Amino acid sequence: MVENTPIYNLFPANFASSAEEAPHPVEQKEYLCGGELKSWSGPFGQVYSPVFVPSPAGGIERYHLGLYPEMDENSMEEVLNAAHKAYDLGRGEWPTMKESDRILHVQDFLNKMMALRDETITWLMWEIGKSKTDSAAEFDRTVEYVADTIEALKNMNRDSAKLELHQDIYAQVRRGPLGVVLCMGPYNYPLNETFATLIPALIMGNTVIFRPARFGFLLMRPFLNLFRDCFPPGVINVIYGDGEKTAGTLMKSGRIDVLAFIGSSRVANILKRQHPRSNRLRSVLGLDAKNPAIILEDADLDVAVSECVNGSLAFNGQRCTALKMIFVHSSLREEFLSLFCKKIEKLKMGMPWESGVDITPLPEPGKPAYLQELVDDALSKGASICNEGGGQSYQSFYSPTVLFPVKPNMRIFEEEQFGPVVPVLEFDDVQAPINYMVQSQYGQQVSIFGRNPGRIAELIDPLVNQVCRVNINTKCQRGPDVYPFNGRKDSAEGTLSVFDALRVFSIRTMVATRDTDANRELFSTILEERSSHFLSTDFIL
Repeated sequence: MVENTPIYNLFPANFASSAEEAPHPVEQKEYLCGGELKSWSGPFGQVYSPVFVPSPAGGIERYHLGLYPEMDENSMEEVLNAAHKAYDLGRGEWPTMKESDRILHVQDFLNKMMALRDETITWLMWEIGKSKTDSAAEFDRTVEYVADTIEALKNMNRDSAKLELHQDIYAQVRRGPLGVVLCMGPYNYPLNETFATLIPALIMGNTVIFRPARFGFLLMRPFLNLFRDCFPPGVINVIYGDGEKTAGTLMKSGRIDVLAFIGSSRVANILKRQHPRSNRLRSVLGLDAKNPAIILEDADLDVAVSECVNGSLAFNGQRCTALKMIFVHSSLREEFLSLFCKKIEKLKMGMPWESGVDITPLPEPGKPAYLQELVDDALSKGASICNEGGGQSYQSFYSPTVLFPVKPNMRIFEEEQFGPVVPVLEFDDVQAPINYMVQSQYGQQVSIFGRNPGRIAELIDPLVNQVCRVNINTKCQRGPDVYPFNGRKDSAEGTLSVFDALRVFSIRTMVATRDTDANRELFSTILEERSSHFLSTDFIL
């Protein structure tokens, strides 16, 4: 790496004058357990930013953000007991509370959360390297998700506020909580993806043990007071530390009822296997993906190029929904690659707080080296780097890199890169990308680019049985959050959306009786006196 290359000069040379005001290092010494912020007296882990700053000793170093509790196996018993005490086998205050009252608690949390917007955006920039624009969008989308969840529960409540009569049996069917939930979110969306499981789990009456994302520990610190103040003691508990010592210990206890995890399938499999009563464990998982784009011979190249650049490189390609493989028809390959690379070469690399920045530092310390391994492997087997500036790295930066031609014997063909490396393959017969998807261990989404209705229709029918979302002339993505978000094979378990998440964190439960005069009178009395929260025809407006 020569010192005058652009990638070498991206970090601020004069930190005090050129950087957005950095957060002061935080000593996160508390964890939330049983409604109390408890001080941790054990060892601590260090948190460093992906942003490098001038070092007093010369050169540059990662900016030190603070420390967090390295909680251990022994402390997990305390947290488990707090969550189980709050749930109390379904008899606790929270699981038996009226849905309207649980909504008030979540609404209170949402109202107070708004005051944390600026602080949260700062932590997203400095702890995971997300651009200021994307950080603001993540916070605002999370706020919208929580508000939409509240409205979805109100709708569910209204739909279930009735008695049904079938075959001489009166019944009321509602949804009830499942128990104690272990919630673990991902570092790429440590707020939004986490709250997409955390909030539905809470609002449905479960109690939660929450471990923030490994790059996002300090991000959640300002929320601890809100969790404590807005929910009854023990309803939500927040832990920190190594996954094996915390999540692994909790799973081995057999006292976790639901695993809500967004991350790799490898880790998910380890956690699930550790539970001694797997038949009693419900899993809600968002996992790996290797979503392909298929550029047909009649595709609109302006649309395909624009969508594929954004789809493969938004937030440095660190999205499970990113386009991680591009199949382009041989008749368009040369023109597509030319336009694609030119557009990528215009992307701005820089600090998260810089205006218009597209490519930012990577939070995983070992990620640039891993990406280089993938690139070197592909180059050694016949691929070339197609874009100017591709294949360069410095500290936590890795420049966008387009590889062509990619072949099945290359690691990048199967491994999920989760970074700014874009493999491109050409095809003559569309059966080639279809075979790739059939044989892949993943099955989340695909993007198809073309203009022939008959051709598109021929592809839709087989591909909807390989993935859970087929995108036509647009990139792969999660939103809008009202749509189901799931996957086949190793890509997911359970369905998440504003509507579906309420269902995966609950179970249909009913109260029933035979249609007799005595039973009708009994039910009528309970309903008139409003003595049961479950058996009730009241509904939330």
